[in-house]
Amino acid sequence: MNLFNLENEVAVVIGGTGVLGGAMARALAAHGAKVAVVGRNAQNGATHVEAIESKRGTAIFTAADALDKSDLSRARDEITSKLGAATILVNAAGGNRPDATLPPGADFCALPLEAWNGVFDLNLVGGALLPCQVFGQSMLENGGGSIINIASMAGMIPLSRVVAYGAAKSAVLNLTQFLAREWATKNIRVNAISPGFFPAEQNKKLLFNDDGSYTERGAQIIGHTPMNRFGESDELMGAVIFLASKSASGFVTGHNLVADGGFSATTI
Repeated sequence: MNLFNLENEVAVVIGGTGVLGGAMARALAAHGAKVAVVGRNAQNGATHVEAIESKRGTAIFTAADALDKSDLSRARDEITSKLGAATILVNAAGGNRPDATLPPGADFCALPLEAWNGVFDLNLVGGALLPCQVFGQSMLENGGGSIINIASMAGMIPLSRVVAYGAAKSAVLNLTQFLAREWATKNIRVNAISPGFFPAEQNKKLLFNDDGSYTERGAQIIGHTPMNRFGESDELMGAVIFLASKSASGFVTGHNLVADGGFSATTI
């Protein structure tokens, strides 16, 4: 258990108000870290903080817009004053938007630039770049830390329909490797987790019909997944704890840890 002891660590989870980010925040707190849940939805943030505190963990909610560097800097200073300087950063903000999704037979050439840029801003700029700059600067000043970027299966494999999202997540993986190389001698490890298909509010209608059966898309994904099911949010907990812990993964940086039920191992 000492390999996964995060006592005396301060973990910041950007996008911690979401389903996956919230599960990661709870996992970090369960292993001893003081956790700052950062996002825009105060109600969801309070729910996650209450869940952590009910298990005798330490957590706060800090409202911030991940696309606003000055707002992130304010949040960093607030977190530092309440919990201490961040030693763990999880970048879990991101998502897709309907106007950047191509339905079957759609014209790629008609994909709106505004939609493309919006998806890139959300997943790359707010989902990794700005938080890494703001909290990475603090880690450089304080002697190190662990940064975990949440990428996606779509960043590894060019899935149909979600071209902007996939390209943005691919860029997240590239940025992860760049920072891992740049900061390796600064005692900052930078890694990524690429989840497979985990149902959440933003993709629920894409995967399930109103009666709970699989959509055509959902059935295709299940048919391509050897474990024959979707992932559950708690199944990312082990991955984030492993990468957060210096004792467990002190020589691991620039790595993309895949949690996809075997989806990426299946070619036909």
